[in-house]
Amino acid sequence: MTAATPSSPFPHVPDSPDAVLEGLDPEQREVATALHGPVCVLAGAGTGKTRAITHRIAYGVRAGILPPASVLAVTFTNRAAGEMRGRLRQLGAGGVQARTFHSAALRQLQYFWPKAVGGELPRLLERKVQLVAEAAARCRIRLDRSELRDVTGEIEWAKVTQTVPEEYPAAVAKSSREAPRDPAEISRVYGLYEQLKRERSAIDFEDVLLLTVGILQERPDIADTVRRQYQHFVVDEYQDVSPLQQRLLELWLGERDSICVVGDASQTIYSFTGATPDHLLNFRVRHPDATVVKLVRDYRSTPQVVHLANGLLAQAKGRTAEHRLELVSQRDAGPEPAYTEYADEPAEAEGVARRIRELMDAGVPASEIAVLYRVNAQSEVYEQALADAGVPYQLRGAERFFERPEVREAGLALRGAARAGGNDTLLADAVDLPSQVRAVLGGTGWAPQPPAGSGAVRDRWESLAALVRLAEDFARARPQAELSDFVAELDERANAQHAPTVEGVTLASLHAAKGLEWDAVFLVGLTDGTLPITYAKTDEQIEEERRLLYVGVTRARRHLSLSWALSRSPGGRGSRRPSRFLAGLRPGSPAGGGRAGGAGGVERGPGRSRRRRGPVRCRVCGRTLTDAGEIKLMRCEGCPSDIDEGLYERLREWRAAQARQLGQPAYCVFTDKTLMAIAEALPGDEAELARIPGVGGRKLERFGADVLVLCAGGEPAADTEEQGRKETD
Repeated sequence: MTAATPSSPFPHVPDSPDAVLEGLDPEQREVATALHGPVCVLAGAGTGKTRAITHRIAYGVRAGILPPASVLAVTFTNRAAGEMRGRLRQLGAGGVQARTFHSAALRQLQYFWPKAVGGELPRLLERKVQLVAEAAARCRIRLDRSELRDVTGEIEWAKVTQTVPEEYPAAVAKSSREAPRDPAEISRVYGLYEQLKRERSAIDFEDVLLLTVGILQERPDIADTVRRQYQHFVVDEYQDVSPLQQRLLELWLGERDSICVVGDASQTIYSFTGATPDHLLNFRVRHPDATVVKLVRDYRSTPQVVHLANGLLAQAKGRTAEHRLELVSQRDAGPEPAYTEYADEPAEAEGVARRIRELMDAGVPASEIAVLYRVNAQSEVYEQALADAGVPYQLRGAERFFERPEVREAGLALRGAARAGGNDTLLADAVDLPSQVRAVLGGTGWAPQPPAGSGAVRDRWESLAALVRLAEDFARARPQAELSDFVAELDERANAQHAPTVEGVTLASLHAAKGLEWDAVFLVGLTDGTLPITYAKTDEQIEEERRLLYVGVTRARRHLSLSWALSRSPGGRGSRRPSRFLAGLRPGSPAGGGRAGGAGGVERGPGRSRRRRGPVRCRVCGRTLTDAGEIKLMRCEGCPSDIDEGLYERLREWRAAQARQLGQPAYCVFTDKTLMAIAEALPGDEAELARIPGVGGRKLERFGADVLVLCAGGEPAADTEEQGRKETD
């Protein structure tokens, strides 16, 4: 059995072309040695596609068949491009360009703009939302924050599908796309947005592709220059190519056929951005003589996880489903996927946090655990639950590792120490590279033991600890390496965006999790209306939601947990149904999608989920409350408030002090809504305090005495705060 990824972060560079092929399975080797003509690699999840294509490039370079500077490998995210550059460097093919479509196009646009158009390239807009908002205001169209985001997404879709403003309404109707506003209104906003950009000499990211396409089409001399530079192309995640990206690729390629595409139609989950699997599915029509290789040996997931993934796709419909790949696990057996039903979302989050703590206690690193959800708004309740359980976490899509302030500071300190060498007193007692790094980072906030709790202090420590672990791995791989060598390694990794692993449970949307993997994955909120999402109406949209769940399932190596809540809030009516995609797959469920009972392997969530509650009503007007914030206040947002403003401010000051001591964000102690509810209710004892939503058993035990003292007009004793700190250790 071969692994899909290298086991060491610093493998030895192969000493010959044939050595590059060592460890590849027969299909991966076929990909690596197919260096001529069009090549199409159909690669299922976890089958080692990145390994196959990077070894293909490296083998071609090392064998002298592919000159490094003539190869352009393109993918869709900076992270993926960085990983590809890192792997190529480790294989001895560091001169190859691996970029995103936008990065490669922008580089060419900046170089050729003065010759093709003259003058300086217009300013690139980092974010188009503000200009879209201005365009909408000038059109006298009111957009709230979510509508503004949706309209901005529509403009992006229109541009990547090469739809001009006046053609947008017809294009929406033709594609059966659900527009967030009247298409005529969006067309007006889109047109004025484009006008404002021209007036201010600005371009957006979609313009980068459009303008590059325009220059290559209008200037054959420039197109010839690009084609002389790049003669061999590799396209990763080809199922996600938009019509505009496909057109750019065709212009890069010209009349040649030295192209290798890699993809899996069953992982097409970005159609809302204009991505389509048609280019992948039609590749053999355009290139009848193409070499086609299928990768189906799954090295990532256990047979139990793979069985569920295959079962999901077996129920799929449509053209994409007809081209699905049946994965074959190459791993030893593992535990069966767990299915758990909870009464409400807070109970689900608490149950997931408890199971994560159990996995960590059993030896699974926090960095090898992920909680994946359909929409980003679902993250807050899990952030709260993990913080309450003392589990560190990181939000996927947050600041890039090498751009974090503490990492930049650490880099400067390490660079200074490397220049000083033996003259740096910090290094006086350091006997090897890891101890040198630990000594230097000790001055920037790193310590052998992590701080208590989570939050900003813990995040900073985790970043520095990742650098320490990287230094230890580097020293094991290169025992003679010095501090200056490690600094050079960090520089190369920063340029490639090849970040080390940070300890902490990952919280991410299913879309953001694409291309990643963990030992344990928790798929949460799996109810109809969330997955599939409510606005998925057509058969194609429903099938894309199924593929999204498939992507989530195939992120798991060994442990997989699937859960759902019957209501949104405590006391709510339990009217939700488990996702229809689980019908016939979760134990005890009928294949037709009917509701299964709790028997047959579906576990009922413990604790809160077994308690039946009545509806929560506004204490002012009596209306049944459904909004989580209103439930915490126990009143409608618009109903009169009798809040004790002085107590509310004292509670906020106390909370800030607690958060500093625990190294957690303030909301992890209590949210603003909970503090407002306390200041309105003025609880006189623990029973009254416990009835306030947001004050759970652990928080009552940890902070209840302090809160009651504050409500009585007193000041909490210092030893109470110290006790709270000890309980998080």
